This record gives sequence, structure tokens and C-alpha cells, in this order.
Amino acid sequence: MGLTKTQIREHLDAVATDDPVVAGALERVGYPEERIRPKGYRTLLRTIVGQQVSVAAASSVWNKLEAELGEEMHAHELLARDFDTLRGCGLSRQKQGYARSLCELVAGGELDLENLPSDDEAAIAELTRIKGIGRWSAEIYLLFAEGRQDIWPAGDLAVQAACGKLLDMPERPSEKETRALAERWKPYRGAMAIFTWHAYADPAL
Repeated sequence: MGLTKTQIREHLDAVATDDPVVAGALERVGYPEERIRPKGYRTLLRTIVGQQVSVAAASSVWNKLEAELGEEMHAHELLARDFDTLRGCGLSRQKQGYARSLCELVAGGELDLENLPSDDEAAIAELTRIKGIGRWSAEIYLLFAEGRQDIWPAGDLAVQAACGKLLDMPERPSEKETRALAERWKPYRGAMAIFTWHAYADPAL
């Protein structure tokens, strides 16, 4: 599971002890809520379904898939459906390709989501074998579903923008700059990522 609210608070307090900027920001905007997703294949499938569509549209497709495949949505069930059936559920040709890539790796035993490598970069490499799952999606999965405490999705625009506000920078830092800026927050960058999303739209920051 993802980082709990208690863990997030403890990790942010540890960062704030050594970083007065973070300490001040915590006083202004408070602690974030936890962000937890179920571990496993269904969360990654839902990520694929939700790419580049509204929350409402993604929910509609998901509900149709659940009705077609069953609540567990086993990988072999999706692989057994033809193009038109999945199209009828709302999956485009591209997303069907992504979903089949995930299901083939899972059904074939090539991707074991219960035993991903403990090294974060190695785990990201495993997840990005799935078509349609890039580094950002892999990082979000490892943070929200596995609760890995030092994941830092530096490519996220909201993370970049919040870092810029937090550190009083004139412009939003690049992905490379955002990654470098967060070195000071190791080994608790996961909690800091959740904090940046929380603080991003808060006018108090």
C-alpha cells in the first residue's frame, strides 16, 4: 500500500528538521492527505484506461470493462476478447495495445507485480516494459501502490511548479533541475512529492 498519513507526517517532519523552507511551508499549508492505490495489475490497467481522458470518461470505460470482464478483470479474460468487444467498452486501438501489453506480461509470468525489484530504478525499468507505461506512471504506481518512500516524479508539471514556488524561483524548474533540487530531501522524497501536489494550488505557499 502507499504511504500512510502517519508516515507522510513523520517523513515531512524529518525533512523540515533540516530544511527551514519546508518547515515554513508546512506551517502555512499543513500536511497532505494520503494517496493510496491498490497494489497489482488492476491499478496499472486503470492507469492505462485513464490516460488523456477525463475522470468521468475513464470511469465510464472502467465500468464497461468490469461488466464485460468481471470484477477481478483477470488478464486472460481481457486477452480473450476481440478488438470490437473492447472497442465497445471504450478502449481505442492504442489503449487496447497498451492493455494487451500489460496483460501478456502478467499472464505470461514475465511481470510479477507482487515481487518487483527492491531497487527503485530496477522496478521502474520493469514497469516501463509495459507499452503505455512511462517513467511518470511507473513512479506514481510505486509511490501510491507500494509506498516507496524515496520516489520523486520530477517529470510531473505540478511537482515542478510547486518546487519553484516553494524555493521562490522565478520560473518553473525543468525536470532535470527538479530532480537535482530534491537531492536534499532524500530519503523522503515520496512524502515531499505528495506535499508538492497538496501545496501546488494553495495560495498560502
